[in-house]
Order: sequence, then C-alpha cells, then structure tokens
Amino acid sequence: MSSSLQITYVVEPDPAALAWRAALHFVELAEEAVAARGRVRIAVSGGTTPKATFALLADPAHPFLTRMPWAQLELFFVDERTGPPDNSESNFRMTKETLLDHLNLSPDQIHRIQGELEPEAAAAEYEFDLRRTFRLEGAESPRFDIVALGMGDDGHTASLFPHTEAIHELGRLVVANHVPLKNTWRITLTWPVINHAREVFFLIEGAAKAVVLNQVLTGPKDPELLPSQLIWPASGILTLILDKAAAAQLPPTDADGIGHLERSR
Repeated sequence: MSSSLQITYVVEPDPAALAWRAALHFVELAEEAVAARGRVRIAVSGGTTPKATFALLADPAHPFLTRMPWAQLELFFVDERTGPPDNSESNFRMTKETLLDHLNLSPDQIHRIQGELEPEAAAAEYEFDLRRTFRLEGAESPRFDIVALGMGDDGHTASLFPHTEAIHELGRLVVANHVPLKNTWRITLTWPVINHAREVFFLIEGAAKAVVLNQVLTGPKDPELLPSQLIWPASGILTLILDKAAAAQLPPTDADGIGHLERSR
C-alpha cells in the first residue's frame, strides 16, 4: 500500500451539480473498466447523497442511462442496515427504488447484503458471495473496480463507526459491526477490502460535514475517532466529489474547482 496519499477534491456549487458530476464519474470509470477488463464491478453506499446520483443514472432524459455499460455491470453494496430489503432504512431499498427498478439487470448482476438475517449470518453469507463471485482463494481479497463511499458528520464511512470493533478488523472481508450509539448492528465491507479497489471515491455534501471533513483530510491521524481516515487506497489516489458547503473548511481550489492535498503515513 502506498506510503503517501494523493487526494483530489472536486467542488461543485450545490448538491444538484454534485450529483451530475458523480453520475459522470461513475460512467467514465465504468467505461474504462469495461474497456480494460470486459466488465465493471461496483460497490455502492446508501444514504441521501447518492440518491440523486442514482436517479440521474436511471433517467432517460440524461445521457448516463445509454452510456453506462449496464450489461457488463455487477452491483455490490458497501454496507447495509439490519432488517428486510423493503425496510425504509435499507440501502438496498433506496438503490432499488431510485436505480434498479428502472433498469433491466438480471438477478445475478445484483449482490445484496441479506440484512434480514442475524448480523453475523448476513456478514458470513455476503463474504461467501464475494469469495464465490471473485473466485478468491485463501487470504485473497476481492478487487472492485469502483467503490463509492459517503461520510457521516461523525467521520464514519461505510458502517465503520468511531470506537467500534470493525475498525480493527484486518482479516475478514465482511463483518457485523455493533454500533452502540445507534443501538443497532450494521453489516459492512472491511476497510482493507475497500482500499484494495481500483478506484475509491467519496460523495459528500452539506455544511454539517465541513468541519469533520477538514479534520479527516488535514488533521492528526486518529482513525479510532475518524474512521474515514482508514480509507487509503492501495493505488495511493483518493477522489472526493463535494458540494461547496461540505468543502468550506478545505484549502481553496483552483479556477476549475479542483483542490489537491497529500498525506503521508
């Protein structure tokens, strides 16, 4: 893994512009993956920020629907809440309603985390699915082409929350993570799996994220408090697509709205 991290952040004026840039980013990375390897494996996160992006990708009024190589795509999930797939909090449900219901993907293209199972069973089933799909042996890790992340205003990403056990997991691909502050369990990819992806990017919007985002990117290394700092892709490159409010505490961008930072271990 790279000892230095090159961080590029793209700042858009508002959430709508962020969603458009994110949709374009998805499509361009997917086209590159298909051109190079004949398929694209994407792991997506839930939450409110990607919802608008998914809607754009599925909208026939915009160019993304026809550009995206849907036939060569396999869709995975970064994390999931406990509960059935039709639960109002389900990441799968949000993705299904905003994106999948408008497409014609086959069932074997969609890899759902079974949040209705007991948390440990759900994690084990999803890890088994990853091992089978990626044909992994021993300690091998899946290599997603694209992992899209969000960040909470507490500095968490995926379902890697501050001061939780999953922060310390190095060997497993998927874990059930108890989150005491929310009195719930989550199922999540572990951070070494996320970091093994070819392309990793964050979508972050809103003024509530500005202070913690600055701490994550420029502050002292403290992943126990700020789990998003664990995201250090093996490529040494990390991209963030932000709205102006979320980027308010970061160093200024250039005339094109692009900023750069470098972090060392």
